[in-house]
Amino acid sequence: MSESVVAEEVDVTSGQTMVNNKIQFSKEVKQVIDKVLKTDEQDPMDAPDFNTVDYINQIFPNEQSLATIDETIQRMQCEVSLIDDNIRSVVRGQTNTGQDGQLALCEAQKVISSLFSHIIDVKTRAERTEEMVKEITRDIKQLDCAKRNLTSAITTLNHLHMLVGGIESLNELIERRSYGEILNPLQAITEVNQHFQQYSDIEEIKNLSQSVDKIQVTLAQQITEDFKDAFASKPSSQHRLGLNQLGDACKVLSVLDAKVKKELLKWFIAQQLEEYMHLFHENQDIAWLDKIDKRYAWLKRHLLDFEDKYGAVFPLDWEVSERITVEFCRQTRQQLSQIMAKRTNEIDVRLLLFAINKTQAFEQLLSKRFTGVTLGATPAEQTRVLTLPTTAEAPLTITVFHDQIGQCFKTHLDIYIRSIDRNLSELLEKFIEMSKEPYKFAEAKTTVYPSSGDLFVFYKKCMVQCNQLSNEQPMYNLALVFKKYLREYASKVLEGSTPKLVPNSTSSSIGKSVSLLTRDMQNLSTAAGQVFHNFLKEGDTQRFARDDLVRICCVLTTGEYCLETVQQLEDKLKEKVTPAYVGKIDMSEEKDVFHRIISNCIQLLVQDLEAGCEASLQTMAKVQWQHISNVGDQSAFISSICSNFKQTVPTIRDTLASSRKYFTQFCHRFVAAFIPKFINVLYRCKLTLSDGSNNVLGCEQLLLDTHSLKSALLELPSVGSSVNRKAPTSYTKVVVKDMTRAEMIIKVVMTPVQPPAHFTQQVLKLLPDITIAEYQKILDMKAVKRVDQLQLIDLFKHTASAAAVSGLMDTPNSEEELPNASEAPANSTEDNESTAVSSTDSTTTTATASTSTPKRAFIFSVGSFTGSADKNADGSSQTGIRKLESLLKKRFP
Repeated sequence: MSESVVAEEVDVTSGQTMVNNKIQFSKEVKQVIDKVLKTDEQDPMDAPDFNTVDYINQIFPNEQSLATIDETIQRMQCEVSLIDDNIRSVVRGQTNTGQDGQLALCEAQKVISSLFSHIIDVKTRAERTEEMVKEITRDIKQLDCAKRNLTSAITTLNHLHMLVGGIESLNELIERRSYGEILNPLQAITEVNQHFQQYSDIEEIKNLSQSVDKIQVTLAQQITEDFKDAFASKPSSQHRLGLNQLGDACKVLSVLDAKVKKELLKWFIAQQLEEYMHLFHENQDIAWLDKIDKRYAWLKRHLLDFEDKYGAVFPLDWEVSERITVEFCRQTRQQLSQIMAKRTNEIDVRLLLFAINKTQAFEQLLSKRFTGVTLGATPAEQTRVLTLPTTAEAPLTITVFHDQIGQCFKTHLDIYIRSIDRNLSELLEKFIEMSKEPYKFAEAKTTVYPSSGDLFVFYKKCMVQCNQLSNEQPMYNLALVFKKYLREYASKVLEGSTPKLVPNSTSSSIGKSVSLLTRDMQNLSTAAGQVFHNFLKEGDTQRFARDDLVRICCVLTTGEYCLETVQQLEDKLKEKVTPAYVGKIDMSEEKDVFHRIISNCIQLLVQDLEAGCEASLQTMAKVQWQHISNVGDQSAFISSICSNFKQTVPTIRDTLASSRKYFTQFCHRFVAAFIPKFINVLYRCKLTLSDGSNNVLGCEQLLLDTHSLKSALLELPSVGSSVNRKAPTSYTKVVVKDMTRAEMIIKVVMTPVQPPAHFTQQVLKLLPDITIAEYQKILDMKAVKRVDQLQLIDLFKHTASAAAVSGLMDTPNSEEELPNASEAPANSTEDNESTAVSSTDSTTTTATASTSTPKRAFIFSVGSFTGSADKNADGSSQTGIRKLESLLKKRFP
């Protein structure tokens, strides 16, 4: 290894370094070398981590192996010699390579020089060849140019000969009126004359061009005169042309200026319609609308006669029949407009619709007969009649002749709208009479008034008919009429047929005073209003009969049907009317009217069911609970309430079977009004004995009755039903929450007042959101003396305040849980029904919200029990109470 290669330079980029004058390759370079020099057996000396000592120990592991040391040395020397020979051969080969490269470069330079010489020689020869070709073709180009000039001269001379000869022959043919022979020469000289326009500065050519123009003018005048003479009743000349000659003359006119044909057609069409203008003059009886079909019959006969006699005279592309028809439509429209303006008072709706129907049928007939090309119709419109989506009741077709005559009727469509108004007024009177008759629900097999369906069917027919007449201002006016009679139907039919309780002699004597007090009561507190409400209803036990309840439910379902159909009517009107009137059509007020009717019907049902429970609640308040000696079944007043439920609710539920969401809302409204009233009666019950102790048996009996009422209210939606349908979750939660509060009130009453601290804690535990007013009512139920009440109320305030401060960190969680307890699951179908019409329940919700118990924080906003003179324990205004007393004295002296 003494002859190992020593590197003189270090190449950093190739991944090799110099260590002890030996080349050290990087690991990556070594891997590449191994891949290139891959052999079946790897020589240990080629390993990058080769160790001489380890290798010798591997060859001679023991003393016995030293016997082969001479052979090993000899083999090593042979390998060294072989490596030296290889290195020597490589070095010599590199020396010879430099010399060979120099020789190859010199040879390449010689070849490039030779190639350049050849290219120069080829270029020189190409230039000489090009010069030779130019010399040869120079004479050919001259000959070609001479040929073109000669050809152009000959063609021009021929055209000039044709022009001169054609002018002479055309003058002769014009004198003889040989229009059949004129057509081809005229077309030829017209084209030739266009060819000579570039030589117009030559005097002779200019004169010839003027002669051609003069011939065209002469032909136009002569043919026009011939036409007028041919169709005149008394010809002015002896040269009256036949139909064949007139046909040839029309072909000649097609070659002349378009203005000539236009003027001729204008005169001819006016001449054809001259008889029509005389027959249907506005002074003639036949010109009035009742004989409008005679106008159209005249045109049909005239067109048949015209095409039979003169159809072969005019070319097909002139569309003479269509032009006559278009002019007929224009003049008819003008005549009808003038005569209707003068005789407006004589037009009634039947006559107007008769004329419009006849006109529309005639326009559709014209659209089938003619293409409309003279009206500027597009090719697509010329090949088909435009048909819009139609209904089976009234197909609607828009044609190319649409409104060519009918436009004159649009200014008088207000007569049609006024007629619709009168018809609806008569129809409404009929509906009012029908609503006064007893409604036979069993025979009708529907809870919706048939009159509502008849009304909307009539609306649909009117809308379809008006759409055929016009979908602009008349359609908008029709929508206004619809809105008017929707409100009339709601007020006079639905509200007018809604049963009302007939006041008895006592209540009727104060009816007027009650209406006057209603305005004054708006500023009074809720508690004062409740006292006054109870005062007015005391002794009033009037209720609706079963037929009245059914009638109220029918009014409700009819209102629901009208509400849904009004929305569809609004959408359909917006679809039919032109875009300019879409934003003006709005039936939100009418929908609000039907919403109010539905809400009023539900409120009447709630009031009736609530009135049936009034006597039972009064009985409950009169029971001597402190003298109850044993606990048995539910009390008689609870049985009376349940009996009232069984008698009333099934009738309402069965009648509202198709309006389940409104029945659910009825249940919600009832419990929202009834449970607070029950709790108010509960506060009036006396459960304390004369010695101040609670009558436990009375409390248990009242608790049992409350639980029975709770069960009855939970079963209220399905009471008396053969199908056990589960009540809505939202309804169940409201009943459970409010009735559980009533049960907690009784349990608080059962709790001994002594010791006061324990009693106060028990109150806050069972009724965490109780107010001071409610706390005082509980103390009254327990017959606590006023002096002791003041001490208990002060203790209650301090205890509640301390509890509120200690539970301040838990307030957000508790506030989140409270609303969730009364919310319905989002996936509950029944709950969706109960909230679908929540907008109609706003009035009742506001009325009953005042009876709900506020949060505990309200305790500290109502002032002290012995506070100022302007506030009492429940926060109601003392001034309001005094105002109520003064009003009662004024109204009832």
